[in-house]
Amino acid sequence: MDLQLSGRVAIVTGASKGIGLAIAQTLVDEGVHVVAASRTAPDAKVTHVAVDLMDPDAPAQVVARAVEEFGGVDILVNNAGGPPPGTTLPRFGFMTPDDADWRAMFEFNLFAAVRMIRAAVPHMLERGGSSIVNVSSTMAKQPGAMNVDYGAAKAAVLAVGKSLSEEYGPQGIRVNTVSPGAVLTDWWTKDGGAAEVMAGVTGSDKDSVIAEVAPAMMKLTTGRLVHPQEIADAVALLVSPRSGSTTGAEFVIDGGQLKEI
Repeated sequence: MDLQLSGRVAIVTGASKGIGLAIAQTLVDEGVHVVAASRTAPDAKVTHVAVDLMDPDAPAQVVARAVEEFGGVDILVNNAGGPPPGTTLPRFGFMTPDDADWRAMFEFNLFAAVRMIRAAVPHMLERGGSSIVNVSSTMAKQPGAMNVDYGAAKAAVLAVGKSLSEEYGPQGIRVNTVSPGAVLTDWWTKDGGAAEVMAGVTGSDKDSVIAEVAPAMMKLTTGRLVHPQEIADAVALLVSPRSGSTTGAEFVIDGGQLKEI
């Protein structure tokens, strides 16, 4: 299928690895000029802007680079999120994160996206037919006594997306949200990552957590964690003109984790 994306200009945040890298590479393969915002350079043919999105000035720098290099912005994918730099998740219990933890979580997962949208929208309005995809999480919709601050920040991302779709849809900017479940990225696999934390809690080992324990705990219908490419494929379709009537929607890609209607 031709997604009709060739020649368009996209900004992808958190593009150096995992979901962000898969999104960036998929868009490149579709002929998109990709500006990748991340602290380290991705292994992809993109224009990289080395920024820390915890810096309030970073989004404007990224957008300025896209305009300078390619003349505008058609697509914005707010993928950056998860544990703020220096933070390890999961964290258990409401009392565990303090005020500084809450501020860092919202800074990285919500405010960075808000600032990026604020910087990009004026240029997207000039182009017409633009698209924003925000990456949230199933934890926004299935709260529990784990990662409370993360779930709250991602719930806010959902709400912002709905509001933006109402305001800017009539002006030619579609806004949608993708909510992944547990995705097989280095959040899980790295040393000291989620799999090792859960292994310590459950008395298991890292490989067993990824292959068996985590899918069972989350009741994943597929029996496995989601692959980053599965998220990237959905994002590519959402930003395509072929999804021209899709706005204000949430696409959940979670291996069947969420069961409610």
